[in-house]
Formats: sequence, C-alpha cells, structure tokens
Amino acid sequence: MSRYAIRDSITTAQLLKRKQAGEKISVVTCYDSAFGRIVEESPVDVVLVGDSLGNVMLGFDSTLPVTVEQMIHHASAVTRVVHRPLVVVDMPFMSYQVSVEDALRNCGRVLKETSAQAVKLEGGRRIAPQVKALVDAGIPVMGHLGLTPQSVHTLGGYKVQGKGVDARNTMIEDALILTEAGIFALVLEMVPAELAAEITLKIAVPTIGIGAGAGCDGQVLVMHDLLGFDQDFNPKFLKKYANLGAVIGEALTKYDKEVKSGSFPASKNEF
Repeated sequence: MSRYAIRDSITTAQLLKRKQAGEKISVVTCYDSAFGRIVEESPVDVVLVGDSLGNVMLGFDSTLPVTVEQMIHHASAVTRVVHRPLVVVDMPFMSYQVSVEDALRNCGRVLKETSAQAVKLEGGRRIAPQVKALVDAGIPVMGHLGLTPQSVHTLGGYKVQGKGVDARNTMIEDALILTEAGIFALVLEMVPAELAAEITLKIAVPTIGIGAGAGCDGQVLVMHDLLGFDQDFNPKFLKKYANLGAVIGEALTKYDKEVKSGSFPASKNEF
C-alpha cells in the first residue's frame, strides 16, 4: 500500500472529462466549516472560497478590502471539513496583479497554508503571464472573465459585460489566451448568454456561468444567495432554492419569546 494518501475527490482532470462528456458541473461558494460540512455531504462538485466573503461574511460593500490572510483564514476552515469537492480559493485584489513574483508567492502560500487544490484569478490577457507561471509551478488556476468584481470601478459598476462588438471580441480573445496559458476552467460572470455559449464552444476547458446562461458547462452561485439569506437581494441571475433568512428570523423570534416568558429552558433542558 502506498505511503502517499490518495484523495478520493473531484479533480481538475475530472472536470475536463465532464465537459468532454457534456455533463454539467455544479459550483457553490463556501466560507466556513459549518456550511462546509453540509456541502461535503451534498453532490456539489466544486467549492469556491470566494472573495465575496468580504460582502457576505465581513460586511464590506465590495471585495476590494479582502486580504490574503482573510482568504487563508476562511479557506482553511473549509478544507478542514470539505474533502470530496474540489476546493478553489479566490485570490484577492492586488495579490497577483502587480507581478509574476507576487502571484507565485501569494498563490503558493494559499495552497500551502489551506490545503486547497486551486486558485482563481480575475482578468484576461494582462494576467496571462501570471497564469502560465503558476501552472508551470504546479498551481492549478481557474480564470474569471466578464463582470470581475475586483475591477468594478474600472467597469463602471455591476453590469453586464461583453455587449458591444469590440467587447465581445476582446472577451473571446481573452478566453482563448487564458486557455493557452493553462487555466483548467473559466468563470463567466454577467455575460450575454449567446456570447457565453460561443466561448464555451471555442475553448477546451469548462466554463462556469453566473448570469451567463445555460450554455455554460456549469454554474456557480453564492451559498447565502441561493439559500435566501437576504430577502432584498434579487438579481436576475439568482434563483433562491430556500428562504432561510425568514426561517432563521422566525426561529430567533420564537427563542427570544420563550426566554423572556420563562418557558425555555424547560425541565427537560436541565441537568
């Protein structure tokens, strides 16, 4: 028996086979071990420890303030309990854009300190040298085009990308360049469905859509969004599969009422 442990889980190679076989890929964000345990028991294929944790967990109004240390903190909590799905960690703003050296140092640190299997970088041809260097160093990279939240100020807000002819052609070219650089998958966020479907056909690696239509090879949603934590957040691309915000609110109200009335704890809750 080998002294090396074999991880019985989803791999980047398996995702490629899914695309080739026409099988869809499910991706969900996760930021802690409480939800990680639930995801581990689900059939979901990929866990993304997104820098969206800045909005969802830390209360920021964008992803820009998130640090490498915060990503490591949350990703480590996830990987302690998530073993079957592939775990991908978002690299935060300015942790890879400045230079290849920064990218190698920070991405290497994330994989070493979290036990995740891959990283995700936002951007097109400008980060192709970083992607190639990371892949050459043995670090799997997921790409991200379309609405890239770390560039929200440059893009002029959270809006659909790739609408004009020039923008469309640039995105297709960027997808091909990133594929050539070595990405194993590509997130397409808030992209016209027709364009996303075209990119999906043109590149060899799986596309993962969010607001990019059914033509992508897979889909990703933020965990707290699909579970309905925020009843006021209802973008067009989101489908809520539960209404846990209301359920939790009702539970807390009932708890408060029973504590103040003296009905909790009851005798059966006492030692």
